[in-house]
Amino acid sequence: MKHLLAPGLLAAAIVSATACAAQETIRFAVTDIDGMEALQREMGPFKEAFEVASGLKVEFFPVSGRTVAVEAMAADQIDFVLTGPAEYVVFNARLDAQPVVTWVRPDYYSTVVVLEDSPVKTPADLKGQIISFGEIGSTSQHLGPVDLLAKAGLTYAVDYQPVFLNRNVAVEALIKGEIAGIGLNRTHLDSITGKFPDQKFRVLAKGDQLPDDILLASEKVPPEVVETVRRTFADHGAEILEALTSTEENAKYIGGTFNPTVTDADYDVVRKMFENIGITEFTEFVGE
Repeated sequence: MKHLLAPGLLAAAIVSATACAAQETIRFAVTDIDGMEALQREMGPFKEAFEVASGLKVEFFPVSGRTVAVEAMAADQIDFVLTGPAEYVVFNARLDAQPVVTWVRPDYYSTVVVLEDSPVKTPADLKGQIISFGEIGSTSQHLGPVDLLAKAGLTYAVDYQPVFLNRNVAVEALIKGEIAGIGLNRTHLDSITGKFPDQKFRVLAKGDQLPDDILLASEKVPPEVVETVRRTFADHGAEILEALTSTEENAKYIGGTFNPTVTDADYDVVRKMFENIGITEFTEFVGE
């Protein structure tokens, strides 16, 4: 009799866990969207589609940056955070936050760009020069371009002088000869090409596809809820992606997908990038 009851009890437990997950409200933050109004505007369609597909209720929790987000997760104010690769490494080191699913961005790679007629022909030619990067600590605008230069044998802040200029200001400085190159991602390369139509740029170095943006879960979230979220993206990715990319701000995900088989080891390449700028402990955000 004991053996006959066990499967039934197991099935009941599964149903109970599923029902529990279906009634859950998950608190959701995005590190690069500032304020509730922007969060609702940019992520509202995603929220609606995800709730329908998962049976979970999503409660937005606005944050004003990555530091606020990690502090909110530490205080058990949020359950899930969508963030970038570099930020994930810090979340994981400080809070043991776990990867759930990546939000794949097509053509997500770093470049180092010079003017078309620049005398600089190889990355090694940038030795002794001033190079501008994007947001400090950004995977694609800072760490990625630095990694390209490191592979060319250039040591960060030793063989060249890094500066951090607004993208358009950096282009103007490049045109004036005040800097020799700019580190940016493919999307931003498209942006400057459009904003400076009379100027031709040359990609001096192009990196491989970078690790993607990632949805991570607090270690305090019940495993069955994490699995419900992961399975929802796996089973309903197409409709969720369609809703997500219906807002202009999420155009970077068009043509992408969701990868629910992500592991922490997938981000070891980012940890190596941190080491290129002299960081071996990953508990603090760069520049903060």
